[in-house]
Amino acid sequence: MAIALNAIRECFEGALPAIIATASADGMPNVAYSSQVQFVDDEHVALSYQFFNKTHKNILCNPRATLTVIHPDTVQQYRLALHYLHTESSGPLFESMKAKLAGIASHTGMSGVFRLLGADVFRVLAIEAVEGETLPPKAQRCNLLAALRKWSERVACCDDLEQLLADTLSHLERHFGIAHAMMLMHDAALERLYTVASVGYAHSGVGSEIALGDGVIGVAARERAPIRIGHMASEYSYSRAIRASAAGSEWAGALETEIPFPGLADARSQMAVPVMAGRRLLGVLYVESPRDLDFSYDDEDALVTLAGRLGMAIQALQNATDGEASEVAAGEDSAQPEEAPLTVRHYAENDSVFLGADYLIKGVAGAIVWTLLQDYTQRGISEFTNRELRLDARLRLPDVSDNLEARLVLLGKRLVERNAPIRIEKTGRGKIRLRVWRPVELCEVPAGRLPG
Repeated sequence: MAIALNAIRECFEGALPAIIATASADGMPNVAYSSQVQFVDDEHVALSYQFFNKTHKNILCNPRATLTVIHPDTVQQYRLALHYLHTESSGPLFESMKAKLAGIASHTGMSGVFRLLGADVFRVLAIEAVEGETLPPKAQRCNLLAALRKWSERVACCDDLEQLLADTLSHLERHFGIAHAMMLMHDAALERLYTVASVGYAHSGVGSEIALGDGVIGVAARERAPIRIGHMASEYSYSRAIRASAAGSEWAGALETEIPFPGLADARSQMAVPVMAGRRLLGVLYVESPRDLDFSYDDEDALVTLAGRLGMAIQALQNATDGEASEVAAGEDSAQPEEAPLTVRHYAENDSVFLGADYLIKGVAGAIVWTLLQDYTQRGISEFTNRELRLDARLRLPDVSDNLEARLVLLGKRLVERNAPIRIEKTGRGKIRLRVWRPVELCEVPAGRLPG
């Protein structure tokens, strides 16, 4: 093709409707608007199939079609010759189009009408630029390739997971122009994601969770595919997903254990990109904006590339040496006996931990802090290694992808945010120290009893 398909991807953002022309088996033409066109690769596009209309009926018996699209900035029109191949009703492409269509429907007041039934995939045979007056293109927000290069150079020297994630989100803010972002890690055993770092929000939301399949973030994780929405779509908001997830839980009456997500209340552009190590899901990088159509196909390419490199960096840190065996040590900042003891409650039902009446964390991170405090109070141990923790049966870590470092980062941040008299400090590669400034009394609550 004289005009490359990937050179006109902006025409498929949905800002201006596309027009598709088809013909019946006997040659009767039909022209209609297409709600959504999706770039698939350098040779294919997909069109949304919402109801069995004349267009869909025509392509099933006559696979040839002509599509006219308009660039949202320059208003340059392009005419594409298409050949219908097949329809997908599940999988990454379908879910990506379903999420984007929800945003378009909400933006146009058609939420009750638009419902994706399938993604009709077409091969693009030819592209023709239609003659006519055009406008100058809009300036790019930043040089994405240069921003990627700077980030790659910086993370190449990073040997600490917490610093790696903090540097990545800071770099998105400074060099990509993305002011609101968060990183979530995958808990393979529970099929959930938990927030370990964020930037641009009034509160960090560290420890907040979402299930696979819920909201933009959960769908991206489940499908292992990037999901990008250019207009607000309430059914894909994480706040709605969190409420739905909590309502279906046996802990629905104890929602004080749910840490709220830090995101924007009125995000109008959203993008969630899975972070992978080979075929294994490590987490999701999520960005958002209060402006419509703020993330383009180029932004998606850049963040997918960044997420791929980030996944390799995280895996390398996970595979690093876990540290030598620790020795029994009381630490420099031992608790003062004259202080009132802090009651630490552990609920065996889901490993949730409370410091007094204040909820701290649950799940594997809860099991970790409970185990550390047990060893501190009962055996006087304050120095630990990652290797020891991985081998500790009390933690019940998964055999594969335990993400121990990410859980320690999460736990350390939560202790700081709750202003707890307990801290977890990194003392070397694969080594941590538990510091306690106040006497603690441990209270184990057996399984079956919930906080209330």
